[in-house]
Amino acid sequence: MKKKEKTLDIIGWREWVSFPELGIKKIKAKMDTGARTSALHVSHIRVVKGSNIVKFKIHPVQRRARPMIEASAVMISRREIKSSNGELSVRPVIKTKIKIGEKVFPIELSLVNRDLMGFRLLLGRSALKNNYIVDSGKSFLLLKK
Repeated sequence: MKKKEKTLDIIGWREWVSFPELGIKKIKAKMDTGARTSALHVSHIRVVKGSNIVKFKIHPVQRRARPMIEASAVMISRREIKSSNGELSVRPVIKTKIKIGEKVFPIELSLVNRDLMGFRLLLGRSALKNNYIVDSGKSFLLLKK
């Protein structure tokens, strides 16, 4: 008996997503199939002493400090991650639910200051695999459905 193949949704290289558990109703994401781990722009990162809780401030709008969302999550690890310019940094990693279109599922997010970058959120291969195919020539395909 042949296993039924899963059909994957097609998304653009940019899409609007949300993080219900973090209080983010809408943030523009760049699909980055070259990155393994997803990265969220945050500031004021601090680990609560004696725990694995990390507190941080999220700035969901590009090139703006406001609005600012205060959030906390369980830190599942600290990982050494190589940035696009080749620099290694140790980042806290959390697991939270993301909503892309109608799908809601858990992903791992590294927390990092991305002030100098164009997008506040990069979604890497780990978040995209088994769910989506990225059309690099299109943007915001989920809005058109």
